[in-house]
Amino acid sequence: MAINVTATLKTLQQTPVPQLRQRYAEVFGEPTRSNNKQFLVKRIIWRLQALEEGDLSERARRRAAELARDADLRIRPPAAPAGDSEPTETATAPFRVPADRRLPMPGALLTRKYKGRTIQVRVLRQGFEFDGEIFRSLSAVARKVTGSHWNGHLFFNTGQAAQEAESA
Repeated sequence: MAINVTATLKTLQQTPVPQLRQRYAEVFGEPTRSNNKQFLVKRIIWRLQALEEGDLSERARRRAAELARDADLRIRPPAAPAGDSEPTETATAPFRVPADRRLPMPGALLTRKYKGRTIQVRVLRQGFEFDGEIFRSLSAVARKVTGSHWNGHLFFNTGQAAQEAESA
């Protein structure tokens, strides 16, 4: 009996992860450690197809083995250096935002009306303050305000971004 890939795929995508893990064990004959739904669905549907239509030919397996021998693959991560496993000091770098010509000086307020609400953002030396929260970029502030991705410079109509929008 031929497998209906589309119907099986749709069914697998609607199946909860615990049942997918169970199905994986049935199809492969061994349990899985994965809880990633997409991975499980892909592996199960691949295995079902391979069982139904036949697996790779011996020639294809040999070629894959040749390619794998030539590849620089790492099976395990490198071992940790011998000695203390705990670092004695933790290096931290200050949060920095590169200077941008489109922005006013630190301390300035950017104001915009959005859906009947006045949005005010204070430009800081290292970020932007909005509603008592510090953001790394104007785009992050715009995302917080609108709930969707915006170019922060266009949203707040700053400098060069505003000029480019007007000339376009």
